[in-house]
Amino acid sequence: MDSNRKDQVVFNQPRVFAERHDAASILLDRLKYRMPVAIDAMDNRADQAFAAWPERIYILGPGGRVLYKGGMGPFGFHPEEAGRRLSEVLGSIPARAGG
Repeated sequence: MDSNRKDQVVFNQPRVFAERHDAASILLDRLKYRMPVAIDAMDNRADQAFAAWPERIYILGPGGRVLYKGGMGPFGFHPEEAGRRLSEVLGSIPARAGG
């Protein structure tokens, strides 16, 4: 995409984990992404386990338990449904003191 080229977020396919880590660092550092980010191992075990291609939303709870598994995109991709479930999940978590 032209916008990706303009923003310099075009990468070659990573060959080693350090290259994946460097790409994720750009998301965190330059683009100021503020949610936890996981980086898949080079054998793509998370990709295979979650079948996230082409796009899918998951909400994971403590210990990695799947609390929400959205449908596969583009037709099963419903961010508003995931948002409702996330609100339910967050509403069931007791507020922490001071934060």
